[in-house]
Amino acid sequence: MAKRKTKKSKSTSSGRTPLFKRLGKWVGTLGVWTLIIGLFAAGWFYTDLPDVTENLAPSRRPTVWVLDKAGKELASVGDLYGIPIKLTDLPPALPQAILATEDRRFYDHFGVDLIGLVRAAYNNFRAGRVVQGGSTITQQVAKNLFLSSERTYKRKIQEVMLALWLEHHFSKDQILELYMNRVYLGAGTYGVDAAARKYFGTSSREINLWQSAMLAGLLKAPSRFNPHSSQKRADGRTRVVLSNMVNAGYITDAQAKSARSVSGRGGLNRPGRDAPYFIDWVLDQVRDYVGARDRDLIVRTTLDSSIQKSAEKTLAAALKKSGKTKNISEGAVVVMSPDGAVRAMVGGRNYANSQFNRATQAQRQPGSAFKPVVFLSGLKAGMKPGDMIQDAPVRVGKWQPSNFNGKYVGDVTLADGLARSINTVAVRVAMKAGVGRVAKTARALGIDPGPKPDASIALGTAETTLLNLTAAYAPFANGGSGVVPFGIEEIRDGGGEIFYRRSGSGPGRVIESRLVGPMNEMMEAVVARGTGKAAQIGRPAGGKTGTSQAYRDAWFVGYTADLVSGVWLGNDDGKSMKRVTGGSIPAQVWRDVMRVAHLGIPSKKLPNPSDDRGFFDKLFTTIEDVKQEASKVIADNEPSSKNAGGIPDVIDDRN
Repeated sequence: MAKRKTKKSKSTSSGRTPLFKRLGKWVGTLGVWTLIIGLFAAGWFYTDLPDVTENLAPSRRPTVWVLDKAGKELASVGDLYGIPIKLTDLPPALPQAILATEDRRFYDHFGVDLIGLVRAAYNNFRAGRVVQGGSTITQQVAKNLFLSSERTYKRKIQEVMLALWLEHHFSKDQILELYMNRVYLGAGTYGVDAAARKYFGTSSREINLWQSAMLAGLLKAPSRFNPHSSQKRADGRTRVVLSNMVNAGYITDAQAKSARSVSGRGGLNRPGRDAPYFIDWVLDQVRDYVGARDRDLIVRTTLDSSIQKSAEKTLAAALKKSGKTKNISEGAVVVMSPDGAVRAMVGGRNYANSQFNRATQAQRQPGSAFKPVVFLSGLKAGMKPGDMIQDAPVRVGKWQPSNFNGKYVGDVTLADGLARSINTVAVRVAMKAGVGRVAKTARALGIDPGPKPDASIALGTAETTLLNLTAAYAPFANGGSGVVPFGIEEIRDGGGEIFYRRSGSGPGRVIESRLVGPMNEMMEAVVARGTGKAAQIGRPAGGKTGTSQAYRDAWFVGYTADLVSGVWLGNDDGKSMKRVTGGSIPAQVWRDVMRVAHLGIPSKKLPNPSDDRGFFDKLFTTIEDVKQEASKVIADNEPSSKNAGGIPDVIDDRN
């Protein structure tokens, strides 16, 4: 019985052994292949890793520093790095705020926080969405320095491998320092020192508890929680970080409460972009001047900060006072010197709400502000300021324009027709001078009237920008030379190497010397006794009002011997204002801006080159003028009948 039992036992044992052997064999084989595949994958991921030592060196886009004409910094654009810092240089609150928010177990894990991964997975599962990440600071350093932002398993594995490498080669403090010196914190800033200088105007060594928490809060979403974009969202995120610091045991409730108080916060450094529309306009031109550069650039501009501030303040005050009652939502101001150097540019009432530059981008009808081009063309055709022109109903084809008040006064002088902005006089001058001549004069001054101008051009139907229209008035102020508006004087790098320096350019003479004086006399009369009386500033000045059909646009453009300025008011959607003419609010804004701009500048007469000529120069026209006029006689003096067909009957220009 014993033997039988023993045999049975052996038989049973021998029956089980092959099964276990087979299972063990399969497990062993699977393990070997898993190891082989794992090693192969690791090797593949490893060979595809970036050059770690190379990527440890900072890499960034060049910074462009924009200065006004006095050398004051207006803005900096590009990737900004602050001074490299060490933990010992910082207030304890800053690294504590970062650790409390981003990686509380930083000093306890080996680069990958397994506990944190499990916790994040659990919280995400409960929420049904991703609400918490499991990446450590070491992993973030690996990702930010060495890898792309793509979300793939390969990149995640490489991130872990690099994190382990960092932990092996650097101490915890060094990794944290590397993180704080290189992490992106919004507004083009990299590192806590650059961010502290950008947002608070001080070094990271000097920031307080609230500011430390705000910087730490930016790590979650630098654009969303940028205090320059939304103070409310930034404050809310800062409070969350302070709570995290309390929960982590870094600060007490009392300290958090004190930091949240007004006195505990510290000042916020507002963006140093005093002239945002101008800066955008200038930066768009930098690459055209110097091409692509891998060095920081310093751009010295033409902007006069005092005039700029005055223009911004004056326009804002006018829109605040009359915007609602007069249905004016937007405006723009340009001030330039007679050579075309832009001293101030306001492209709208609020840059934060709209970056569309109404000084350079908005194409609008100038209305009667175009009439100086028409009357200059009349002078070119041989007319004189004292010539009598009939103010009476006029018809060109099917088009019959009318005066603003619907009244007619009979014969008036050419000068009085401009001063009073009489539509019928302007049309008759255009027809006598020739529409072709008017169009060519406009192009010479920098205004494109379109491919096929017709008689309606006399009333300013050809769209243009405020910048171009203002520049078109500059030749009256400088004695007859055309200008191209410019905002850049010089571009150099940080070492002083000059890449660009303005040496003077332009189309040359666009108004004959003999015509400058008569035009200035007529333009001065507009301000002295005509539609521009509201623009008087106590010194010789010329200008012109303009209002497009149905009060959609209101303009005043004028000049002295020292400055040229233009003002536009209207609505982006083209809706009508409530009877706002160029001689009302725009002229008043122009007056207030120019009064401030001329402080300390002696009063001067408007240019009249003919007064400086000798006897023979006055008796005979200069050879230059003769050549210019002779070359245009045939081409410019086109019969008006060619352009009279199909004239719109909706033109009703206002003063």
